[in-house]
Amino acid sequence: MRKRIIIGAAAAIPFAGLLALAGPLAASAHVHVSPESAPPGDYATLAFTVPTESATASTVKLEVDFPTAHPFTSVEYQPIQGWKAVVTTSKLATPVKAQGGDITQAVTKVVWTADPGDGIEPGAFQQFIVSAGAVPDTGKVLLPATQTYSDGSVVKWNEPTPASGTEPEHPAPTLYINDTPPADPDQGIVAATSSAAPVAAGSSTPLSSSSSDSSAGLGLGFGIGGLGLGVIALIVAALAYARAGRRPGAAAAVGDGSSGGTSGGSSAAPSAGPAAGPAAGQGD
Repeated sequence: MRKRIIIGAAAAIPFAGLLALAGPLAASAHVHVSPESAPPGDYATLAFTVPTESATASTVKLEVDFPTAHPFTSVEYQPIQGWKAVVTTSKLATPVKAQGGDITQAVTKVVWTADPGDGIEPGAFQQFIVSAGAVPDTGKVLLPATQTYSDGSVVKWNEPTPASGTEPEHPAPTLYINDTPPADPDQGIVAATSSAAPVAAGSSTPLSSSSSDSSAGLGLGFGIGGLGLGVIALIVAALAYARAGRRPGAAAAVGDGSSGGTSGGSSAAPSAGPAAGPAAGQGD
């Protein structure tokens, strides 16, 4: 009985650990861009992180729309093995004034398509990296993304994040330029920097991860809750173990085992003497 209690308590600890890991993973599953801010006039290396949320289908296509009201004149992609990329340049309906003159055409879309048999499998993610510039002189630009799965389902990441920082269900990747990124509502609870920040190709400087991921605090909360459940289970098991040792039946069993009687539980102690005799004889 006591052995089963101890085993149950031990099993609760890894279960709590799984809860701790599952929370942050589930909370961070959305398409986002890193870094989340860039100065105007420069070229920026942007990494779109795309996780596969489906448990049965792979991500086979990603489309990212670039703005036309505040356009990027140049967008170049980093090749990815197993994927083809197409950059679409369109004529703007209304020319945009810039320092170097009017902009009449600009990059409006980049589409990545997986080769047959390739894709982002369930439980995995992929980064799609571009060099975009010049960064327009504006507050922020939305970079809506469309994710297509191998089963034909489509998820559009196109909802703007409000100034409060509370993310909608499908937030659009957003690059903040002159505007300040929204405050993270969980920033008072969680203040951590990932040590595994993505690194742009040909650069040793990590790209800063998005600090406006308000779901990170929720994921950590699930993790702490899971660990708490494990600790509670361990305490309950310890109390049950102590109570089992104080029961009359358990005490009688312990007394019978130490009395040197003929019961099967006490036969090991008397047998020690005969076993030692032959060993001593062999030594002589």
